[in-house]
Amino acid sequence: MIAEGKRHIWKDYQKEIADNNYYYARSCVRQNFFPASEQTFLRVMKHELGKEVFDDPLHTTCTGIAYHADVVNLPTIMTVVARQFALMTRQGLSNFVPSCITSFGIYTEILETWEHFPETLEQTRDFLYKATKREFKIPDNLAHSSDVIFKFKEQIAARAMFKLVNHISGKPLRGVEHIGCHYAKMFPHKGVGGAEYPYVLAGMIEAWGGEVIDYPERRHCCGFGFRQYVVQANRGYSLAHSQKKFESMEPYSPDFIVTNCPGCPFFLDRWQYVISETEGKTYGPDGHGIPVLTFEELTGLVLGYDPWELGLQAHQVAVEPLLDKMGITYDLSRKFVGRDGNKLGTPDKPTHLKVYGYGR
Repeated sequence: MIAEGKRHIWKDYQKEIADNNYYYARSCVRQNFFPASEQTFLRVMKHELGKEVFDDPLHTTCTGIAYHADVVNLPTIMTVVARQFALMTRQGLSNFVPSCITSFGIYTEILETWEHFPETLEQTRDFLYKATKREFKIPDNLAHSSDVIFKFKEQIAARAMFKLVNHISGKPLRGVEHIGCHYAKMFPHKGVGGAEYPYVLAGMIEAWGGEVIDYPERRHCCGFGFRQYVVQANRGYSLAHSQKKFESMEPYSPDFIVTNCPGCPFFLDRWQYVISETEGKTYGPDGHGIPVLTFEELTGLVLGYDPWELGLQAHQVAVEPLLDKMGITYDLSRKFVGRDGNKLGTPDKPTHLKVYGYGR
């Protein structure tokens, strides 16, 4: 689809994103897969942009995975979400920013339900008060953390130390933007750009000098699917979904993949390793895979943050080829050294996938 047509569609799917004073709800999945990403978000917001963000140690999981897996019922998850909003209210805040895409979908679904069924809202208030003696106000603004970075993408570009440009050829780096399914597929009007041509990550890539790849399976799920992966016998379905995307994007020679969902970078990264071990197939040139980044990690690279402080050593697909193209220097001897100076240990070297700084 031509760019002019996309931009016409994007104009119909804009959303209000608060400009300061955020209540930040972390992701149970992201904290385990790529924990440095959330710290990077806070660093960017507070120290680069000068924004007020409250990182509350009292909030809990939204129970979204259990809800979608039919373990937690609707009244229960509504009460859990109400408690999160009560914690926000307690801080005198009204702009709610979840880190997780599934949580963003959950909060959106529940707020929509309460709007159309006010009796359900009152029931939830009653459940919460009986359980915790807490009360809450509905947020004035709900935006995913990628929405917030998107809002300030130009300010970040102005502070950039590096661009998404090949520093030798001067050509834009080619990026695949992968949007979490729960960001806009359920409620297209809640995502920047809608469901089919979301702009929240594409806008970052363009603002920071890169080129967005439009390929056939751009909106295809990564394959997480909760029960597709949580149930071990179903994991072949998860792998097949990711492989379908890799096969589709491979002819376009992407330099990187950027995601805004906690699960998607994990699977798009890990499944490349699995495919390389089981089939001997790699999707990047010369035995490299396609580097997969969270949007926070990509933001940090643009701003010149140390790759290992961003947690890029936690990826199974090597990120060094992207760093080299961007002209980012790094110290391989520090790749598997913790912030306290102690060695973290090095994984075994893969059979086919080319990696850096590993030992056997």
